[in-house]
Amino acid sequence: MDLGISGRVALVGGGGGGLGSAVARTIGAEGARVAVTDIDAAAAARTVEDIVGAGGVARAFRLDSGDLDALPAVVQGVRDAFGPIEILVNNTGGPPPTSAAGIEPDVWADQFRLMVLGVIRLSDLVLPSMRDRRWGRIITSASSGVVAPIPNLGISNALRLALVGWSKTLAREVAPDGITVNIVVPGRIATQHVRALDEARAERDGLPFEDVQRSSTSTIPMQRYGRPEEYAAAVGFLASEQASYVTGSMLRIDGGLIASI
Repeated sequence: MDLGISGRVALVGGGGGGLGSAVARTIGAEGARVAVTDIDAAAAARTVEDIVGAGGVARAFRLDSGDLDALPAVVQGVRDAFGPIEILVNNTGGPPPTSAAGIEPDVWADQFRLMVLGVIRLSDLVLPSMRDRRWGRIITSASSGVVAPIPNLGISNALRLALVGWSKTLAREVAPDGITVNIVVPGRIATQHVRALDEARAERDGLPFEDVQRSSTSTIPMQRYGRPEEYAAAVGFLASEQASYVTGSMLRIDGGLIASI
């Protein structure tokens, strides 16, 4: 399927690895000009090499979502390189595993700035040009914890839910301008972050790592972790011309993991 985004300008957060890199490569393969951002500039550059090596157009930009004052310069840099941003994929790294109780206020504040305020600020910066063009896509990656809270991920469960409420509200505000706003909910996708969570659980519970992975996959109807490319294909659809009537939605990419309707 031709997604109809050839020549569009996309900014993909967390594009240095895992889910973000897969999304950047998928969108780049469809002909979009991709700004690959990551706090790790070298990792972003490696994704750019993959895209360019496959015949695409991309540039790497260092972006720290928690540094709100630096975000306008990054957006301007992308504009100078490619033009106004038309597709924004908000993808921030997950916080460390924590309980919901007993976490210092400064930790909550730092993670809120990184995971929530950075996403909102970046989206606000690209919205004016999307409105001018009457076309835009804002896609925000959350977690299955926004539907079924995950034990020992107290910060993630709480703060990603804030983004769900923000995204749904924004979707209604900008729909008349031809802009769609959606949430994607990955389940257990085989990334380094998920591996780190499994390793933390193995250490916490005193279990072999392989036992933790077997226990985790046994809860997934498809009996395996998802591949980053499978996640990226769904995000690519939401970024597409064909998804122009899909907004205010929350798309699960979880292999059936979440049991609720």
